[in-house]
Order: sequence, then structure tokens, then C-alpha cells
Amino acid sequence: MLFPCLRPVLKPNGFSITFHVPIRTLATTTTPLSKPANPSKRLPLAGLKVLDLSRVLAGPYCTQILGDLGADIIKIEHPVRGDDTRAWGPPYAPYLDGREGQGESAYYLSVNRNKRSLALSFATDEGQSILRTLAQKADILVENYLPDSLKKYSLDYATLSSLNPRLIYTSITGYGQTGPYRNRPGFDVMVEAEFGLAHLTGSRDGPPVKVGVAVTDLTTGLYAVNSILAALVQRGVTGEGQHLDVCLSDCQVATLANMGESVLISGEKDSGRWGTAHPSVVPYQSFPTRNGDIFVGGANDRLFGILCERLGKSEWASDARFKTNSDRVAYRTALETLIEQETRKLDTAVWQKRFEGSGLPFAVVNDVKGTMEHEHVQARGMVQTIDHPVCGPIKVISPPVKYSNADSSIRRPPPLLGEHTDEILKEIGYSDGDIRGLREGKVVS
Repeated sequence: MLFPCLRPVLKPNGFSITFHVPIRTLATTTTPLSKPANPSKRLPLAGLKVLDLSRVLAGPYCTQILGDLGADIIKIEHPVRGDDTRAWGPPYAPYLDGREGQGESAYYLSVNRNKRSLALSFATDEGQSILRTLAQKADILVENYLPDSLKKYSLDYATLSSLNPRLIYTSITGYGQTGPYRNRPGFDVMVEAEFGLAHLTGSRDGPPVKVGVAVTDLTTGLYAVNSILAALVQRGVTGEGQHLDVCLSDCQVATLANMGESVLISGEKDSGRWGTAHPSVVPYQSFPTRNGDIFVGGANDRLFGILCERLGKSEWASDARFKTNSDRVAYRTALETLIEQETRKLDTAVWQKRFEGSGLPFAVVNDVKGTMEHEHVQARGMVQTIDHPVCGPIKVISPPVKYSNADSSIRRPPPLLGEHTDEILKEIGYSDGDIRGLREGKVVS
């Protein structure tokens, strides 16, 4: 059912126009996480329906963010194996109800909250028909198949947009819909290597390394969200959807940022790997303590003076070699050696106490467990416990953005494979008998 609402849009000339935006009412089911609706704190994307045909990380990360913002996410999974990441463990959250299997993998749990799972094979005519029906009712579709792969199933943009001109069809790939690499499968680490990030990451004299998390997948997911939100705004004006071509390689090049621009401006090769150090700001890196590491940011002359004073070496600030940042860059090896000689003398906690309140930017280098237990992380509510239907209480990372007029929440735990198959099919008109026949034909599970 559609209900029109009025939304103002500011035109370039400063005048506002008002247009009707249809908002669909969604059928919802009660889960252990469901909360009563609060009309005054409606989530920004409540009422939007997303068809998620993506797997692994970039696509699921994108759709999880959309789900956190209130959209209804229907996750389409292979009826037998599901999303690839279901098998990417250990660790697993073990099943507590006696069912077979090791449990739900931490990888899968990390990017699939606030979604419903429909286990469906679109290698069958019946499966394709179901997806086309869902696409006609969807606002957004997200897929991460190789270019043209979905055309043979009549699930490509041209076909689905002819059925639903308002559909925002988002294709997330390794290398995009065009270009010489378009048919290459794209994995984060390969793109990090080919497009500059691995070369810039690692110790000064060491080999190139990948970043500790699949950061190119994650930034691509974020770019996809931004693009979808922009397309929604434009659709509010034109009434038309569009095809979004989002790829890891483009996003990786874009996020080279100042490092990429430096090469474009200078025409010279980059300066290589710097470990935790900065190529043009000194000192701005981590230093070993007696029992760990601490990062300090002496990013200008004033901050460098504070660092010298707290290290008990105020005289360094007036040393001709270190008076300006340019001087410190020129004599970085000497300065870094002197600082390390001092930081190694005391425990990390002692340096924390010395630097606290001084105005000097600093940070302890924590491992991931230390991060999740960090007092600030806890105070910001970035870890919460939710009830999973078969794994019991599990700890998860929270949505990061706090809204003054919306209750961002984890409304649904990451779904079991096919957990919502019957529910979703009934919403589009299938009877119990129809669903039983589809299950017997192995179209759904």
C-alpha cells in the first residue's frame, strides 16, 4: 500500500518546491529485538525496501548500513550454502538448540544485522519470477556479480528498470562495468595491491602489506551507501531511479587522497612506505615504550614543544635541527632515535599520565580486544549484547552514528539461512501450498 507524503526540496535558485514521495508500509515481524514504533523518532530510511543480492563484504556492509537507517533489507541467499561468509570461521557463535553445524560465523554476523533472509535459487524460472516480483516492489537493489552475469536471468538493470522505473539498481564489482579489467573477479587484497594501497602500507624497509581489515571493501560499501542516498534525493525530484556503477578499484584510487594528489602535482614517484610515520610531518608516529607502543602527534611547533617538555627534553625545541617541521623532516632519523630512547624507559601507562591534559595528541596502540573493552568505546555504546534466536546472547558492534531525532538500533539479529523465506513469499502473495511446492522443487529453502 502506498501513502504519499509531502517533502520540500531546495532548488538551486533558492526557492523550494514540494513533491509527493510514495512511502510503502512494510510488514514486520516481532523479534526479540523489536521495539514499539516511536513516530517522533522515525528512522531516516523507514519505509524503503531493499533487495540485497550481494555476498561477502562490500555489498552486505552497504545494505547493513541501509538497514541500520531503517530500510527493510531482503537478503537473497543460495538455498544450500547461503552467503559465502557463513563458512568463514572460526570463530563461530555456536548453536544452542542442537541443530547441526558449527554455528554462525563472526564474519557473517559482522555485516548482516537488520536483514531478512530469503533462501532462493535464481537458476530456476520460478526463482527468477520471484525476484522480478520483489524488484517491482523494491526501492533499491544491490548486487555484486560480474558485469552482465545477471542478464541471462533477466535480472539486469535494463530488464528490472523496465518493470520498475523508480528502482535504484546498485552494482558493486571489483573493477566496474567498463574498462579492460571489467571481467576480473575483484577481491579487496588484489585491489589494494594493484591500486597503490599495499605499496604505501608497511614498515619503511619492509615489504608491502595489506591493511589489517578489508578497508577497500568497506570504503566501497560506504561509497555505495552515499551514492544510493544521493540517488534517492534525485529520484524525489525526477521520479526516476538509475544504475549505480560502484567498484573497488575506483574507490581505492579515490581514497589515495593526498598521497595520490601529491604524485599528480609533482609528477614524481611517491615516497614509499613510512610505517606509522608521516612523510611530511615529524614527529607523527608510534614509539615503543617499555611494555607496548604509544602514538604521538607533534604536528606543529607548539605541539612539538609540549612533547619535548613532557619527555623531559625541553632543549630539543630550540635545537637548530628541530626548530621547524621542515627541519624535523630533514633530521627525522636523528629525532626519532632520540624520542625512542626516552619512550623506551617507561611503561605505556606512565606516558599516558604524563601526556594527559597537556594538549598533545596521543594514543595508546591497542589490540582489537583492548579496543572492544576500551572505556570510551563502552561509554559510547559501541558494543551491545543482542539476543540471537539460536545462538543466545551475542556481543556485536553497534551502528556508529547517533541521531538526535531517531533511535538507531539493531532491530533484527543477523538472520539464519532462509529464516524469513515463508514470511517474505507470503507478503507477495504465495500460499502455504505454493511455498511447499517451491521447497520440494528446491527453488527455496
